[in-house]
Amino acid sequence: MGQAVMSALFLFMIKYQDAMKTGIKGFLIIAMIATAGCSSKSAVTPTDSGTDSSSSMQGGSSSGTVSSSGSYGFDEWQTGPLGDVFFDYDSSILAAEAQSRLTQNAAWLKSNAGKSVVIEGHCDDRGTSEYNIALGDRRAVTAKEFIARLGVSASRLETVTYGEERPFDKGQNEEAWAKNRRAHFVVK
Repeated sequence: MGQAVMSALFLFMIKYQDAMKTGIKGFLIIAMIATAGCSSKSAVTPTDSGTDSSSSMQGGSSSGTVSSSGSYGFDEWQTGPLGDVFFDYDSSILAAEAQSRLTQNAAWLKSNAGKSVVIEGHCDDRGTSEYNIALGDRRAVTAKEFIARLGVSASRLETVTYGEERPFDKGQNEEAWAKNRRAHFVVK
């Protein structure tokens, strides 16, 4: 009787090991695919809060643009034809400044019909990762829909969300968080 139980246990362990090997292989394949899809150069070089005292929000608002003298963004690394838009805490609603920036972005896209963009939705690091992924998605989609309503073909506008995973500023204060609550535009 003991030998029958031992045989059954042995067979169970062999089947369990086979299942585990298959599961591990599947997990490794999925992890490799996910990792390959995440490796890209950032269009913006992150900074730590407080390293650039000249970077400040216009008008003290966390919404709209953070821009000066024809460039967009908040420092010398963030340059290009399209400007980011910024959001209030826990919001995907476009403020007047953000709508103005998106109107400028749409005008550039209309005059450069061969270009398309990826709109990245970002958040600060408050809240759960899952919530911030969803909020980043809402921010990117809101920006995309606004630009599409201005006459830019939605097929030229791709969205992706990074939630809190790619902060522009790693500081833990309102100034840093305000910079991270954004929709960032990358020309393809």
